[in-house]
Parts: sequence; C-alpha cells; structure tokens
Amino acid sequence: MLWALGFLILVVFLAIPILAIVLDSPVLHRLVETRRGAAEDPAAIGDLRKRLGVLEDEVADLTQLTQTLREETQFVQRLLESAEEKSARLPPGQ
Repeated sequence: MLWALGFLILVVFLAIPILAIVLDSPVLHRLVETRRGAAEDPAAIGDLRKRLGVLEDEVADLTQLTQTLREETQFVQRLLESAEEKSARLPPGQ
C-alpha cells in the first residue's frame, strides 16, 4: 500500500511541470486565440487574402515556366534524335 502512495505522489509531482509546459505552449495559445475569435481580425484577413493572391500568381508563373521548360526539353530531344538518325544513316568514315 505504501508503494501505491509513493507512486501517486511521484505521478502528481511529474504531472505538474508537464501540465505547465503543455498549457504554456504556443500551439495552445494559438488555439485559444482562434476559439476567442482573435484570428478573425479584418486586417489580418485582408492581409491573408493579399498574400494568397500573390501566391496564386507565383504558382501560375511557375506552372507556365514548367510548361515552357517541358516544351524546350522535348524540342532538344527531337533535335538529338534526328541528329543520331542522320549520323546512323551516313556511311562509315564520313
């Protein structure tokens, strides 16, 4: 019975600092602010919309650039293949 009481005291002493760390974490603070509605600030929402617009523009630019690079790569591959075909058709020594 005495060991159970000692174990209970140990659990309580360990739970106090762990609980303090968890309650003071930035994740919990952010969660509480969100629940209170502090994250619904109109200025913050406007800023987020502006940043989202910029990111969407960058994604569109990168998509276009990727497509251009794909087309250029295909063009170079066709050039190399046609050069290989021409060199294969040449008689030896030329």
